[in-house]
Amino acid sequence: MMAACLDERWRGDTVADWQDSRVLYTGLVALVAFMRLVELVISRRNVVRLEARGAVEVGRSLYPWMVAVHATFLLACAAEVWFLDRRLIPQLAAFCIALLVGAAALRLWVMATLGPRWSTRVMILPETAPITGGPFRRLRHPNYLAVVVEFAALPMVHTAWLTAGIFSMANAMVLCRRIRTEEQALARSSDYLSVMGDRPRLIPGAK
Repeated sequence: MMAACLDERWRGDTVADWQDSRVLYTGLVALVAFMRLVELVISRRNVVRLEARGAVEVGRSLYPWMVAVHATFLLACAAEVWFLDRRLIPQLAAFCIALLVGAAALRLWVMATLGPRWSTRVMILPETAPITGGPFRRLRHPNYLAVVVEFAALPMVHTAWLTAGIFSMANAMVLCRRIRTEEQALARSSDYLSVMGDRPRLIPGAK
């Protein structure tokens, strides 16, 4: 009898907590969306300054696709949790939130390292040496690593596995083309390959 009562109480608490967690999760998604909007503002300001210094944008046609993937991803995170009744698993949520914090810290580190040369677009300053400090000591594209982690971790905070899978694949397709375009442009305009070519693109220690 006691076991049955405890089980019933646990179920009730779990349902209530799950319903409350959907609201909190939506707030988390909104916070991430706000951070991306702030980044767009910073990026626009830096792009104007870079263009004044003679920078040229490459891969312009890919940029709307990247924006569409990111925007739809955030909407899908919340939609899957609400409409497909995805449950919260506390241990998984805690792990994924830790990954998100790490990804956000890496993003900020990249932005601080690149300074006025950071933007969401691929802007090439001709005959300008690649930046090799900060996270670029270990990776060629640390910001893209942060994006990969975010696309996997944010949906899985609330077990939105469908969004995690579909949008991780979509993001991978966009990143593959963007990285190829970016590295080709950097190689044409600087000694990028000789300076950065021995460093892994996304995974520390990988060859």
